[in-house]
Amino acid sequence: MLRILRQGAPGFEPGGHTPDWRLPADAVWIELVDPTRAEEVAVEQSIGLLLPTREEMAEIEASSRLYQEDGGTFMTATILVNAEGELPTAAPVTFVLTGDKLVTIRYVEPRAFSVFTAQAERQPSLCPGGPQTFLGLLDAVIDRTADILERTASEVEAQSRMIFSRPRGAAFEKILSRLGRAQNVNAKARDSLVSLARLLSFASLADQFEGDKELRDHLKSLQRDVTSITDHSSYLSGNITFLLDAALGFINIEQNQIFKIFSVFSAVFLPPTLIAGIYGMNFEHMPELKWMEGYPWALGLMLAAAVIPLLWFRRKGWL
Repeated sequence: MLRILRQGAPGFEPGGHTPDWRLPADAVWIELVDPTRAEEVAVEQSIGLLLPTREEMAEIEASSRLYQEDGGTFMTATILVNAEGELPTAAPVTFVLTGDKLVTIRYVEPRAFSVFTAQAERQPSLCPGGPQTFLGLLDAVIDRTADILERTASEVEAQSRMIFSRPRGAAFEKILSRLGRAQNVNAKARDSLVSLARLLSFASLADQFEGDKELRDHLKSLQRDVTSITDHSSYLSGNITFLLDAALGFINIEQNQIFKIFSVFSAVFLPPTLIAGIYGMNFEHMPELKWMEGYPWALGLMLAAAVIPLLWFRRKGWL
């Protein structure tokens, strides 16, 4: 999909539907969302630059993600997507600054883009030019990442309370699962923040920010925000690691208690079993040999000896 935001316009308009389509002169933001090759060619011909392919966007080398070419500044960052879902992912998004225009290329739907797009449609003054739109988008992405980490921190705090105040014998599976998911989200958020820090540092070299104090101050403010959020992510990662270790420690303690009980039972019943094995069948007079109900009673006792421990183990939460 190709859509254009023009300066002062109340919303986006589609583009690239006809072979002779050309980019409007007052276009501020050109957004390519899962574009076709025809749409990519239409934008390339209009701005005079070759856009990176999806494969090139996924490369991790800094030289492939951050570079200047033919007067354009190409920057690719990793953005956290689907943070509330079962499978959070981090996907590349490319920003291209050329003149007073911004081109974005993405194959995912980050929540930050949807929020900023809705704001830009309501307030066209948010996007007077490509550099301002670029910084506004990054501001939305950073705010969204901070919100995700705040929710993750709250979830980790809740699991911490459950670990240290849980009743004895309660299961750890759900706690470990939630801590593992929190660690997954935090790791992907940290990857995104690291890529954003590199992008912002490289963006300061773009011609669009030279001589404009307001834009450069905004850029430095975003850099400080990314640094502080990255520090918080590092603290959160350490906290999650501690809680995982604590949970595993409690599991080991409870397993040791179970083994201790088994050891006590073994020590108690082993001597009678040994005596019964040696002398139990070596007596001449055994009244039970002629007892008609003896065999059913023996089967019943064997069954009870097997079932009662199983029920007891289940009640203790060991099964």
